[in-house]
Amino acid sequence: MNTAPLASDDLNTWLNYWSHVHVTGIDLGLERVIPVAEKLGVTRPNAQVFTVAGTNGKGSTTTTLAAILNAQGYQVGLYQSPHIYRFNERVKLSGIEVDDQTLVDAFVQVDQARRACDLSLSFFEATTLAAFVIFKNKQCDVWVLEVGLGGRLDVVNVVDPDVAVITNIGLDHIDWLGDTIEKIAFEKAGIIRADIPVIFGGLQSLPHAIQNKVKECEAKLYVADRDYFYQYTDDGQDWLFASSGTTLKLPMGSLALENIATAVAAILSSEVHVTQAAITQGIQQAYLQGRFEIRQIQGKTVIFDAGHNPHGVEFLLKQLRKFLEYHKQYTEVISVFSMLADKDINSVVNLLKDTISTWKIAPLIAPRAAEIAQLDDALQGETVQHFKSVQLAFKSALNETKNNQLILVCGSFHTLEAVWEYLEECQ
Repeated sequence: MNTAPLASDDLNTWLNYWSHVHVTGIDLGLERVIPVAEKLGVTRPNAQVFTVAGTNGKGSTTTTLAAILNAQGYQVGLYQSPHIYRFNERVKLSGIEVDDQTLVDAFVQVDQARRACDLSLSFFEATTLAAFVIFKNKQCDVWVLEVGLGGRLDVVNVVDPDVAVITNIGLDHIDWLGDTIEKIAFEKAGIIRADIPVIFGGLQSLPHAIQNKVKECEAKLYVADRDYFYQYTDDGQDWLFASSGTTLKLPMGSLALENIATAVAAILSSEVHVTQAAITQGIQQAYLQGRFEIRQIQGKTVIFDAGHNPHGVEFLLKQLRKFLEYHKQYTEVISVFSMLADKDINSVVNLLKDTISTWKIAPLIAPRAAEIAQLDDALQGETVQHFKSVQLAFKSALNETKNNQLILVCGSFHTLEAVWEYLEECQ
C-alpha cells in the first residue's frame, strides 16, 4: 500500500496503512529511523527524558514515573506499548490518552518525513515517532518512554535519555535479543548515555554488560539493594525508601513495589524537582490494568496479573510472596485461571502450583484458547473446579472465598478481560 491516507481519514485507516508500509512489523535497527527522526526534529527534545528498558515491569515503572511527574505539575508525555483496548492508550499527555485526530495529525507528519527521506518504516517505528511528534508539538516538559524490544536497536533509542532505567533482565525474545542473560543485557544497556544516571532495579546479579556500558559512558549507576533500598513497614501499610542521604516513608500503591521503588529512584537521581507530596500522590494515583493490580471487590481481595509466560509468572510470584509475607491473614490463594493454547501452560502451572490451593478454570472466548482438557492435563493432581465461562468461575470465587483466602486472576490478558467485563455488567 503506497498511497497514504488523507489527514481527514480516521485512525484505523492510518493504523492499517502503517501495517503495510514495511515488509515486517518488527525490524530492529536504527538506520532507517534516524534520518526520519532527525527530519521531524525529535531526537533532541527540549525536555527531560526518562527511558525505561527491561524484561518485566516497564509498564508499571513508566506509569509510576509519569504519575509522580504529573502530580508535580509537569506537562508529561508518556509512551508505552502495547495497548490493551485502544491504540490511544500508548500515548498519554498528563495522564490522558490522546484523541484520534491528534494521532492522525502526527501520522501525517511522520509519513511526509519518511517520504522526504525515501525510507520505509515498520508499524512500531512509525507509531513511536508519531508519539514523539505529539510530545514535541505539545511542548511537554518531560518525556517518559518505554522501550518496546531490547533497547540498543529499538526506535525509542533515537532519543537521548537524561535518565536510563533498566528494570530487570530475563530470558525473553531470545530470537531477537540473544539466548543468554548477558546478550540480552547488552541490548538493554544500549539506552545508556555518557554521564547520566542509570537505575538498575533487578534483584539479581548486575550483568557484566551493564557494568561495562556504565564504565564506558562514565555514567552514574544506582542498583537496587546496593545504592537504594525499600521495605515494608512493620504493619505493611506503608513502605520505606532509603538511599544515600534520603529516607522516605511512602504509601502502598496498586502496582508492584519493586517497580514503584525503581521509579522513585529514577526521579530522585534526575534533575527534575519533585516533592515528597508529589511522590506520595503519584504512587497513590498510578494505575495499570493487569500488572499485579490489587482490588477490593465485594469485600474480597483480588489480584489481577497478566503474566502468561514463565518469566512473567516468576515476576508475579515474587510480588505475591512479598504481599503474603506482610498480609499474613491470607493463608490460601484461589485462582481463576485460563490460558491460550500456544503458551507454555505446563511451565506456568508448575511455577504456580505450590502457591495456589484451588484452581477455578474455564475456556476463554478467544482465538487460540486452550481447551479444558489441555488445562486439565497441566493441572493433574491439583484441586480443580470447572466452569463454562471465566465469568462464572470468578462469580464462584467471590461467593465462596473466605476471609483467609486471596483471589488471583491470571494466565492471560483474555482471562482478565473476561472478569473486567463481568464486573462492568454488575455495576
